[in-house]
Amino acid sequence: MHAVTRAQPVPFLDLSAQYKSLESEWLAAIRETGSRGSFILGPHTQAFEKEFAEYVGVKHAIAVANGTDSLYLSLRALGIGKGDEVITTPFTFFASAETIDMVGATPVFVDILPDSFCLDPAAIRAKITAKTKAIVPVHIFGHPSEMTEIMEIAKKHKLAVIEDCAQSFGALHNGKVVGSLGDTGSFSFYPTKVLGCYGDGGMVTTNSDAVNEHIRRLRNHGAVKPFLHTEIGMNSRLDEIQAAVLRLKLKRIKDDIAGRQKVAAEYTKRFAGSPVKAPALPKNGTHVFNLYTVRIPKRDAVRQTLTDAQIGTSQCYPQGLHLQEVYRHLNYRPGSLPVCEQVCTETLSLPVYPGMPPEHIERVCEALLGAVKA
Repeated sequence: MHAVTRAQPVPFLDLSAQYKSLESEWLAAIRETGSRGSFILGPHTQAFEKEFAEYVGVKHAIAVANGTDSLYLSLRALGIGKGDEVITTPFTFFASAETIDMVGATPVFVDILPDSFCLDPAAIRAKITAKTKAIVPVHIFGHPSEMTEIMEIAKKHKLAVIEDCAQSFGALHNGKVVGSLGDTGSFSFYPTKVLGCYGDGGMVTTNSDAVNEHIRRLRNHGAVKPFLHTEIGMNSRLDEIQAAVLRLKLKRIKDDIAGRQKVAAEYTKRFAGSPVKAPALPKNGTHVFNLYTVRIPKRDAVRQTLTDAQIGTSQCYPQGLHLQEVYRHLNYRPGSLPVCEQVCTETLSLPVYPGMPPEHIERVCEALLGAVKA
């Protein structure tokens, strides 16, 4: 009898290979940091802020503890608070809306575009009231939002714009890097992101000197000098060890993004003519594929088939934020935001990361195409 050869599992994300390529440099940076004895807001963090600002194309980049804090601190620094309304998307990670509540404002959810999954500018226009003070567009999965239209709306109505760039580092809109178009850009360095560290981390970008100075105070307990405080702030500081690995990753980010785009292009080619609807590409920018998210019929059954085949997937997002328990008081009902609600039943994110082996891409394609045609 011949032994049965089982196909290797396909992970949703493989961070270990990337770590091995960085290990010696990063450990050397940790040893150097330890010998210097500077662990918070030290030379690595300061250098990373400058390098990050240069990459994004802004005057200032302020390193913070995580992506959630980057949104919260942006809202605080822009004066958003109690009684204000902030328009955002229901098709996003909870922090995009949660932070609006954290500053005392009210999130106003509007529908999304069916191809990009980003905010629909027409829906934004329809929901502006006298209480509206800001817009939080989310560049979801790595696809940039319609920032030209959004900024025109914001200018007309004198609204602040906080770009949620957590899933889109390096994406372009009309030749500009996301995070450089609004009043602020908020980034997450959670390990699974396009630019991720080995823990939590975040960044705020801005061209405003006043916003830069305010966030730097807020991230450090509202202090203007050691032990001298002018307002209530918080402890939100990126540590040196995370800054060190992020500096290393930033040096090779173009290759990493190109690696994601290569995997995505192969998927899209293989899915052409099938029931699998591949992610849309921006008409006036670039997609960085933090996630490669398709729309498919009978999504739950298809996902189970892939799980049974030991192929990792993610379901982002199973329910729009407007229909979740925490926002019941806002009185949204099923059917309120139909595009979002339909998308939530059809989307499935597939494995995509730099250096993904061709045989794994092949396995994903074969399993998915077989499942949707079954």
